[in-house]
Amino acid sequence: MTISALSGLEQEWRVLQTNIEALERNCLWIKLSAFTLFVVTAMFSFTVWMMLGLLATLCLQEAIVRTSQARLTKRILRIESCLQSAESCGTAFQLHTEWLNDRPGVSGLFAEYLTQALRPTVAFPYVVLMVFSFALTWGQPPY
Repeated sequence: MTISALSGLEQEWRVLQTNIEALERNCLWIKLSAFTLFVVTAMFSFTVWMMLGLLATLCLQEAIVRTSQARLTKRILRIESCLQSAESCGTAFQLHTEWLNDRPGVSGLFAEYLTQALRPTVAFPYVVLMVFSFALTWGQPPY
C-alpha cells in the first residue's frame, strides 16, 4: 500500500468516525425528543393513537439514521481491516460507490430500516413510551 493511499484511507477513517459519532448524538436527540413529545402529548390529553403515531414516527426516524450509521460503520470496518492487514484495498473515498454496488432494492431498504428499528437499543425507549401511552389513556375513548 502506498503512502498516499494510506493517507487517504486514514483521512477517510477520521471523517467516517466523526460522522458515526455525530449520528449517535442525533439518535440521542431523537430519543430525547420522543420523551419530550410523550410528556407534552400526555399533558394535553392527546389520544393514544396520536401518541402512538408520533412515537412510531420518531422510532422510524431513528431507524433511518441508524441505517445510515450502519453503512458508515460497514465502510469504516473495511478500512480498518485494510489498514491492519496492509493489503491493497483499492482507492480511498469509495463509500458511495461501494454502497451503490451493494444497494438493496426498495424492499431491501425497508427491511434495513425495520431491522434497525427492531434493535433493542433503538426500540426499547419507544416501546416503553408506547406502553405508558396506553396506561395513561386507559379507559378513555380512543378518539
